[in-house]
Amino acid sequence: MELSGVILEIAKIIWAPIGKCVKYHRSLEEKMILLHNKLEVVNSRKEDIESRMNVELCLEKQLKKEVQLWLENVQKMNGEVETIDQEVGEGKFLSRAHLGKLVIKKIQEVEELHQKGSFNDSLVVDGPDGNRVMLPTAIIVGDTTRRNMDEIWACLMDNDVRKVGVHGIGGVGKTTIMKHIYNQLLIETGKFENAVWITVPKATSVIQLQSKIAHAFQLGLSENESETIRAAKLLAMLRMRKRYVLILDDLWEEFELEEIGIPEPTRDNECKLVLTTRLSDVCVRMGCKKIKVQLLSENETWNLFLEKVGRDLVAPEIETIAKDIAKECGRLPLAIITIARSMKGVVDHCEWRNALEELRVSTSGLNDMGKVYEQLKFSYIHLQDERLRHCLLYCALYPEDFLIGRKELIEHLIAGGVIEGMKNKRAEFDRGHAMLNKLENSCLLESVVDQNKDMKWVKMHDLIRDMALQITSTSPRFLVEAGVYLRNFPDIEKWAENLEKVSLMHNYISEVPSNLSPKCHRLSTLLLSSNHTLTLIPNSFFVHMHALQVLDLSDTGLEILPDSVSGLDNLTALLLRGCYRLKYVPSLAKMKVLMKLDFSHSGIKEVPQGMEMLVSLKYLNLYARNLEIIPSGILPKLTSLQFLMIYGASKTLKVKGEEVASLRKLETFAGQLYDQNDFNAYVRCLQEQGPNNYFIRVGEGNEAIEEEMESLQKEVQFTKCNIGRGEDMMLLPGDIQTLQIIKCHDIISLSSISSLNNASELKTCVLADCNGIECILQQSSYILLQNLESLALSRLCNLCDLFRGERAAPLPPGTFSALKKLSIAGCPIMKKLFEVSLLLHFKNLEALRVYACYQMKEIIATGHEYALGESSNLSANNDFTVSLPQLRYLSLDRLPQLESIYRGTMVCYSLEVIQVFGCPKLKRIPLSLPHIVGQPSPPPKLQRISTNIWEALEWDHPNAKSVLQPLVQSVLTWSNNHGTVW
Repeated sequence: MELSGVILEIAKIIWAPIGKCVKYHRSLEEKMILLHNKLEVVNSRKEDIESRMNVELCLEKQLKKEVQLWLENVQKMNGEVETIDQEVGEGKFLSRAHLGKLVIKKIQEVEELHQKGSFNDSLVVDGPDGNRVMLPTAIIVGDTTRRNMDEIWACLMDNDVRKVGVHGIGGVGKTTIMKHIYNQLLIETGKFENAVWITVPKATSVIQLQSKIAHAFQLGLSENESETIRAAKLLAMLRMRKRYVLILDDLWEEFELEEIGIPEPTRDNECKLVLTTRLSDVCVRMGCKKIKVQLLSENETWNLFLEKVGRDLVAPEIETIAKDIAKECGRLPLAIITIARSMKGVVDHCEWRNALEELRVSTSGLNDMGKVYEQLKFSYIHLQDERLRHCLLYCALYPEDFLIGRKELIEHLIAGGVIEGMKNKRAEFDRGHAMLNKLENSCLLESVVDQNKDMKWVKMHDLIRDMALQITSTSPRFLVEAGVYLRNFPDIEKWAENLEKVSLMHNYISEVPSNLSPKCHRLSTLLLSSNHTLTLIPNSFFVHMHALQVLDLSDTGLEILPDSVSGLDNLTALLLRGCYRLKYVPSLAKMKVLMKLDFSHSGIKEVPQGMEMLVSLKYLNLYARNLEIIPSGILPKLTSLQFLMIYGASKTLKVKGEEVASLRKLETFAGQLYDQNDFNAYVRCLQEQGPNNYFIRVGEGNEAIEEEMESLQKEVQFTKCNIGRGEDMMLLPGDIQTLQIIKCHDIISLSSISSLNNASELKTCVLADCNGIECILQQSSYILLQNLESLALSRLCNLCDLFRGERAAPLPPGTFSALKKLSIAGCPIMKKLFEVSLLLHFKNLEALRVYACYQMKEIIATGHEYALGESSNLSANNDFTVSLPQLRYLSLDRLPQLESIYRGTMVCYSLEVIQVFGCPKLKRIPLSLPHIVGQPSPPPKLQRISTNIWEALEWDHPNAKSVLQPLVQSVLTWSNNHGTVW
């Protein structure tokens, strides 16, 4: 018995780990399903956050570091799970227990990752310089305005004045003056460390103002806490800041500073508070020193009017009338400018007299602000094109002080019929930009541009928006409650039968009441976008909205669209971008006039029923991660398509090339075709011209595709394809600009792709992970590639040479003559880059990078077996010289066998950056240095040398090292910026 007990105990000890292994082994498939389900939830949250980013990332904003790190961790987790998938697919019995344990660990990590991704407050903060970005300003006009500005500036410099209240009638120039002062504060940093500008919306709340202040100072503040707690936290954080000027523009009512969380400005903290308001009482109640912005003098009024209308247009017989019109502007800069611009180009004195009469009648008997609105309305009425008036009114649908993206606005104007259908999308956008330009030139819209991000917006002055909303309170009738922190849906009383447009965008509405069914038979536009908490719309809501044309539900939390949407047979635009939870969309079969359908970043897994009936559809965006398949036969029926984007993580989401090619009106396409043969069929089916912009992936890749189609070149990417020969040889469109060939192992060189000879517009070529490639070009069938600007070669394990041919055989003239960037990375058996005789083909090379080529010995070889032309007379002292006159960047990294860049001398006076790392055998950089009075000096444009072998390097001139030493960058600094030269 004792023996059996001992054996039993031993068995238990042995079985415990074995049992765990068996458990891990048996449950592997089940755990993998659980892992993928949980990862899908994380990826859904990721798409939700990315959709919010699209809204919140704008001028002067950048993503919070914690959000950026979380997104990177999600991307990393996706890669790790994909690796586990591959190992599980290999089916090795002994590794299953190990994998089972790993999967359980990953499930826990995914759960933790999901919890960390709960970002309830804003995803963004101000850019690296906080609010230290110059504001666009109008020119200061008149001595009166300058005196106002000098008085305000004097108060800021006066230590006895802590709070300044700038007040005056709307349109008098308060904001313009303060923008100039703000910009001056940014330049003159002696007295104050920082200046912060905040525009206060008319219907602002304490929560909203607290958030704006926190974001402006780059402080984290949760929106889930009470106003009191937020105020206490904000107060504590701001008390740590000193010497700042806080400018609150367009304040409508007073508030207690401590209720918001703003420290009282004192001599100790050296802070100042400046506010602008139309109401002098607000200044008094806020304890401010009042400064009233004065109206222009009559002389200043006339000079400003003349400047805007054009001095050469006011003939002597018109001047008297023009002066009377200028007087009717009430000496207000905004009114003067808008009315003058509306009369620009008018030369008939009858029209001038009529304009004067209209102004006098419209402003008769009104108070000051009533007159201002009528003056602005005059400019609106005198817009010659009715479409411009509709465009201006449409801008009022956006929140106050909102930066309206030009692209988004034009898309809405097209969908709403303000811009009529034209021959193609580009023509419609040209019309849209022209209209916006005219409104900007008329001073009815402001232009905002971020040159660094190449982004453009328009913005409405708050007075002009008020005027527009005043117009839309009668006919056409608008209901606009956009960006006002609305949490409850408007009551039925507000849904009048004569409503034409409704905007409730950028609020916190969570649901539409179940019994609400507005009888809005004339409603054409309904904008509910960016209500992230909106999860429910009842079926009854759309029943009486048969005139609806534009329905924008983008960036909401909806899971299903009500079936009543199917009855919206006049709908021209259905926008569901960023609806990451969306699973169900009812039939679209009745929407015969639908022109735009946007499912990008939505959660749909299949296309809705009836989509093949959308014969008027011009824009279809199916950039949806969960989308699995598009049934064959649907696309050819969408004969009006101009824009088509298809992307999903599923490897089954592919379309037939012949179906895409059948869309004769297609201007923009991004999507994935099945294989090489399918792509060849697509190219054969193309008529004279295909899409203007395209990104076509062929094969098995499923990485995200470029979404901003305006930035796309005409690009084709082959992944895991059999490129083929003979009849199956790769065909390429003649207008292709970018070609990527990835993991295509049967291709030996580019010379085997004969259709490259016709690709005269090819600018960029990428070859990566292609095991069969031995050289890039072969002499037997050279491809000219004379317009190629960038060539990137990565992880080509059998690449020996760039060029292969008979001894002393030259390349055809023009080959690589336009090449600017050459990158060679991870080519392990390559020993030399190219022969010196070939340098004539690389005279325009600007950037050269060679990385992780472990057998590379020479960059420019001087082998005698090659024809060297003028460089063939090599002396024993290596005194021969070559020139790369355009070279700006030279990067050599992880080349353990590299002995020589070039054995002669290189003249590279355009060189800006040299990077050399991981090259222990390299002793010399053969750079020719210009001489000044007999002494060497750095190349004129050289900015830095980054290397970890500086001490070991030799130079041809004995003084070169001391001359170049100031340009040497530390290894640590380099490592933080590694790889950025491209």
